[in-house]
Amino acid sequence: MVAKGLYGWIIHPTFMRFRSFNTRKLALFSILAALCVAIQLTPRPPNVEFTSFLTFTIGVVYGVLGGAFFGCFVMFINGFLSPYGFAGLNMPFQMFGMAIAGIVGGAYRRLMPGQIDSARFCTETAIAGAVIALIFDLVTNVGVGFQLVLAGTNFALAMLTAIAYGIFFSIIHILSNTVVFGILTLPSINTLNNLLGCKKIG
Repeated sequence: MVAKGLYGWIIHPTFMRFRSFNTRKLALFSILAALCVAIQLTPRPPNVEFTSFLTFTIGVVYGVLGGAFFGCFVMFINGFLSPYGFAGLNMPFQMFGMAIAGIVGGAYRRLMPGQIDSARFCTETAIAGAVIALIFDLVTNVGVGFQLVLAGTNFALAMLTAIAYGIFFSIIHILSNTVVFGILTLPSINTLNNLLGCKKIG
């Protein structure tokens, strides 16, 4: 009787749908990770990137942990294969900075109202993109500063030098992220939700 009951539970349609849903989520996550790594490794203008956008999107769809893991994984691979060279000691800072993008995405989904119009969503995600770019650049500039400290530079001077050197690139990053997030986030999230059979936004 126990075996029969267990067998009936295993093949229950609800369980099968749940297993199919999780398999679909895992497959889609893997495809997006591979896509993101490929885009990240493609030569492009400095600080114009789509990784934080995809990581934020994953955070919205998969949650805080999924977004954070996605960001860390992509930047770990990028740290070894980037066309700009090996990330070295800055890799942990890059991984942490990109994980924040996923965490912000997951947190935004939790705080987002049940009904939100498209204009408001696009505006808020554009702002989120700018903030994520600013945080990521600050974190990675601190990483560069620590490398200067290890090379013998005074701590305060090292941090100021790293941040000052990165200001121009940060401006590019913030502006490009604002545009990318504002335009692409809504259709991307709705496409993923459609593939996963979830409710669309807007």
